[in-house]
Amino acid sequence: MYFNVFIYNMFGASPSQISFMVGASSVVATLTTIFIGALSDKLGKRKVFISGGYMLWGVSILLFAFVRKDFIGGIFTTVTSVSALCVTITIILDCLMTFFGSTANDACFNAWLTDVTEEKSRGAAEGVNSMMPLMAILVVFGGFMSFDLSRPTSWTAIFIIIGAVVFVIGLLSVFLVQETPVKKEDNKNYFKNIIYGFRPSTIKQNPVLYLTILAFAVFGISIQVFMPYLIIYYEVALAMENYVFIMAPAIVIAGAVTAVYGRYYDKVGFIKSVIPALICLAVGYIVLALFTNVILVFIGSLFMMTGYLTGMAVFGAMMRDKTPIGKAGSFQGLRIVGQVLIPGIIGPMLGAWVLADAEVMVGSDGTESFIPNQSIFWTALVVAVITIAVTFVVHALIKKEKKLN
Repeated sequence: MYFNVFIYNMFGASPSQISFMVGASSVVATLTTIFIGALSDKLGKRKVFISGGYMLWGVSILLFAFVRKDFIGGIFTTVTSVSALCVTITIILDCLMTFFGSTANDACFNAWLTDVTEEKSRGAAEGVNSMMPLMAILVVFGGFMSFDLSRPTSWTAIFIIIGAVVFVIGLLSVFLVQETPVKKEDNKNYFKNIIYGFRPSTIKQNPVLYLTILAFAVFGISIQVFMPYLIIYYEVALAMENYVFIMAPAIVIAGAVTAVYGRYYDKVGFIKSVIPALICLAVGYIVLALFTNVILVFIGSLFMMTGYLTGMAVFGAMMRDKTPIGKAGSFQGLRIVGQVLIPGIIGPMLGAWVLADAEVMVGSDGTESFIPNQSIFWTALVVAVITIAVTFVVHALIKKEKKLN
């Protein structure tokens, strides 16, 4: 979310450029997770990838501190558009950062979490895990709310602080994360592990898992239609300079609900927990699409965030429950296909498409910037309704599977 704000504020990035950056990062995340996840299965180790990946992730974030027009322009003096070059460099560095981040988190931490949890507790664990990203956003909001995001020096400081924090977390994980042995007897052939999750025979053996991944992908598309533009929408379209005071309480409440909601999944199962989450998400979209009043925007944001987080928890727990034992690393690639690749390409493209004719404002330096509008929420709502339909298909398959067993 903040990278999108960064290239929007600093370099006047267009919706298509933001969409391309999210899409490119999604492709890198998916390929990294597929290859590194399978490698961690083969080696029977997760911790080295988690700790080393986090430290390198932190270093890659620090590199963004040098992406400034004055610095880049001083090096490439013959370039016609320094802003366009900075956008390109940001996208390249984002892909590098994604490689290290996906190695550490998407491929190996997620596989480790599957290894150390049991089916009866996965909902509770996933509830806590799913609320962490938005709790992190809350920390960023609170920590950097005094920064002027229209100034390059503010971004330099932000990248240095976040990069250092991520590096230190990787360093601490060396001492805090306990390695969990992975069964290696079925994981000797690395390349077989890579294609294992994509084999027709594997799909036939795990139909509920694959259909759940498909439903998760549709859910993710709904989120990614608006999420890349959300902060810009609050700050520019609604002129809410203090949007932090809208987002922060919504995130705190949504996070608290999600931490408890994972246990609800453990008790009632998939369909009874996923439908309320999706309805909550849809209500949030409708309120955000219809109203611009501060109180109503807060209410809409609260419903949207709660539906988003609880939905993530339910889908995450369901996929962990259906992942074959000893193949958690290999299946993280499939998880990322549903969570990142498909949503990260299609969602922002839909968002950019509906914002193609959005109103444009011209800055003091002559740079044009688009103004997001409520169409992103209406589009996200349509995709959310499709998600509900797909989840009922998953439920029907679960019932059929139980009858056969």
